[in-house]
Amino acid sequence: MPAQSLNHYTIIARDLERTKDFYCDVVGLTVGERPPLAFPGYWLYCGGVPVVHLLGYQAHQPVIADGPSYPATTGRLDHIAFSCVGLKDMRETLKSRGLKYDERVLPRLNMTQLFYPDPDGIAVECNFPPEETEVAAVAPAKAATATKKKAPVHA
Repeated sequence: MPAQSLNHYTIIARDLERTKDFYCDVVGLTVGERPPLAFPGYWLYCGGVPVVHLLGYQAHQPVIADGPSYPATTGRLDHIAFSCVGLKDMRETLKSRGLKYDERVLPRLNMTQLFYPDPDGIAVECNFPPEETEVAAVAPAKAATATKKKAPVHA
């Protein structure tokens, strides 16, 4: 039987509250219903679907020793992507929090993408519809491709 859709992804958070706040305050997810499980965590919802599951530290687990980096080094998991609206607001949110981000415009599709690391070092990608892409942003991005070539970093 083939897969029907992506259900969720799980992050074992270094700091559960900080990671929850990041995904709610920056990405725009909301905390929602979670079964009464025997370990700390949150289910974060996007469009009514619990797409991000956060797990808090448990005493039987090894301590997470690595720290967030920029650009994020996420092992074999490269990034997590969200469809978004409100490009200008997202830029302001990232700037106001001092978060570095890469901005790219996909050739032909004219979609703007913002890439930035979460508190656990996982790269987050936000895709904005073509109607939000600014004309000035299209020209320099023609050299960028979907193969993730380096783009200017914004702070």
